[in-house]
Amino acid sequence: MKRTAASIKNDDSLKAWVVTVDMGLGHQRASYPFASIAEEGILTVGSSRASDPAEKKLWDRVRSSYEFISRVRSVPIIGKPLFGILDTLQNIPPFYPIRDMSNPTFQVNLVASAVKKGLGRGMLEKIKTKPLPLLVSYPVPAIAADMAGYKRIYAIVTDAEINRAWVAENPKKSKIHYLAPCGRALMRLRSYGVPNERISLTGFPFPLEVLGNEDLDILRDDMGQRLHYLDPNNRFWPLHERNVSFFLGRKNCAFKQKRCLTITFAVGGAGAQKEIGHAIVKNFRESIKKHKIAVNLIAGVRSEVRDYFVSVKKDLLPNNDGVRVVYGETKDEYFGQFSDVIRNTDILWTKPSELSFYCGLGIPVIMAPTIGSQEEFNRKWLMEIQAGIPQEDPDYVDEWLMDYLREGRLAEAAWDGFLKARKYGTYKILEVLETGTMGVEKSPLKR
Repeated sequence: MKRTAASIKNDDSLKAWVVTVDMGLGHQRASYPFASIAEEGILTVGSSRASDPAEKKLWDRVRSSYEFISRVRSVPIIGKPLFGILDTLQNIPPFYPIRDMSNPTFQVNLVASAVKKGLGRGMLEKIKTKPLPLLVSYPVPAIAADMAGYKRIYAIVTDAEINRAWVAENPKKSKIHYLAPCGRALMRLRSYGVPNERISLTGFPFPLEVLGNEDLDILRDDMGQRLHYLDPNNRFWPLHERNVSFFLGRKNCAFKQKRCLTITFAVGGAGAQKEIGHAIVKNFRESIKKHKIAVNLIAGVRSEVRDYFVSVKKDLLPNNDGVRVVYGETKDEYFGQFSDVIRNTDILWTKPSELSFYCGLGIPVIMAPTIGSQEEFNRKWLMEIQAGIPQEDPDYVDEWLMDYLREGRLAEAAWDGFLKARKYGTYKILEVLETGTMGVEKSPLKR
């Protein structure tokens, strides 16, 4: 029987400690697909459920620093210089020239020092109660468990390239097994001294609701429709119809035309860049009124961003259902809504965070300006596989985005992302947890 979200949820044979952190949305998004196998639910280190008061206070300081870094860049005059100083703490060095980067850095020592002061203490007490695999989406819990002698540790890498702080002081003696989203991340881990046998090139994990079963029946159907919405002038299909039909199946390529072109704009977890959403709605106002375009404004779990987007909709398009504000009171509520929204999304506009990997669903990514070193590398990766396009001036989006659409460029970017980025991450990570290894696939669909 092919595995689906429902079958995995009802299967009690696989359980793991699933651990994440409240540092933006990326790390929690990576953990969300594994809620059904999580022993006692997904644990968020730094929360009251997984930390004592002293540790929680320490995590709160770390999170506040992260959110401050995300927002400070927009402060006039002092913003960029101050951001540059703070960003050195998460800086990723150039990959070339190829060299040994296994020696511990300042950031590595900083993480080790924080763990010795109690960071991760509550999680360690919890996971000692049952000898299950530990699946984490942030380096600190993995390093803490490694330093405590825990044996089965699996770390989901959430960016195309990562800081040396993801890897233990002594990579060869460490027990952490890394689950890499792309080849660039694998190469970076090797340069940090992680042995090949402790790296699995799985892909980024997507919610199974957007994939369907192991034949990707839902994704292939959604993708077939998306390519029609992205190619109104029939520039893409004459060149690629045979190839598309081979991978998606001919029945999925018949245009059903049940909706309009849909743009989804997602702010960062810290609420950065929300003004872009205003520009999108303002400049496509007439097209939205005529039901030619629909816009999703993703506020995540930020009530202040939700209120901003609601005011944008009220001011520009009152009583119009062409703009949807997506917000959740909890992370799980939000992620569930996002899974629903992303299936009917034709263009994803966001900064190149972990959402960069959603190009694997066949969604072209319009890249907002980066915030932080890791996003620069995500942007580079998207450009390399031709799935991402840098945004032009948002105030003229009705001109340049429509040019890309008419020329078939967005359809090309969607197809490039679909073929070149990995879609099978959730299934492959489950396979690694079950067997300790994973099979290598040749089909672009099952990579």
